[in-house]
Amino acid sequence: SGMGKSGHIGNKIAATLASTGTPAQFVHPAEACHGDMGMITRSDAALLMSNSGTTSEITALLPMLKRLGIPIIAMTGNPGSILASAADIHLNIGVDEEACPHDLAPTASTTANLVMGDALAVALLEQKGFTAEDFAFTHPGGALGRRLLTRVADLQVSGSDIPCVAPTTSLADALMVISAKGLGMSTVTDDKNTLLGIFTDGDLRRALEQGHDLTATEVGSVMSPGAKTIDGNALAAEAVTRMESDGISALVVTDGAGAVTGVIHLLALLRAGIV
Repeated sequence: SGMGKSGHIGNKIAATLASTGTPAQFVHPAEACHGDMGMITRSDAALLMSNSGTTSEITALLPMLKRLGIPIIAMTGNPGSILASAADIHLNIGVDEEACPHDLAPTASTTANLVMGDALAVALLEQKGFTAEDFAFTHPGGALGRRLLTRVADLQVSGSDIPCVAPTTSLADALMVISAKGLGMSTVTDDKNTLLGIFTDGDLRRALEQGHDLTATEVGSVMSPGAKTIDGNALAAEAVTRMESDGISALVVTDGAGAVTGVIHLLALLRAGIV
């Protein structure tokens, strides 16, 4: 809780704590004295901010917080103040002077307040072992959430939409499959759906340049073996990284046994905002 500029900083600190695994909310000190004390429970801790340590709206909360028996952490620039003395823990955020030329407007002091709050949030997330996946859970919206939450399985083509041919399929028939599915490639699998390789439009061009007949040549003789694969549970962002490093536009999705379960294409990643 905090009043004035300290209150604005308090709002930001509460938001940072909440988004990094420490449930928190900002309670306006004046509103707390008119009913919002009900937001505070005996299992909470209070973080009170006042540069002077004497802000009346903040010190008015002390008796009620003491009655609840919860830990009180004070951030002030005055270690000898009422608030600092009443707190269980005092964090000194004192500055020599404000950046304001009149040494009046809270500037340097609010910056120190914010820095201390961020330091607390980071210390807590490290202590909790807060991971990137945990961070994604609290940030499901926007580009950040999409990159950290979306998995390959969410964007892959699957089932009848997977371009798939047998190694004995003719180039002409394989071309029809590639054209129909619109991914610029087809997986090549055996009768157990195990991946043998891929056949791309690039493979087709090379086959034609070498004089192969479209109807007589089998895909298995000109396909690219050792196709790049990825697990469906991998993050979509990992698929982007793999495609960039390998210079390709699609990855075959396989299960633990090597069976094809889908194809993830760069265009799907672009449409989803992962790239």
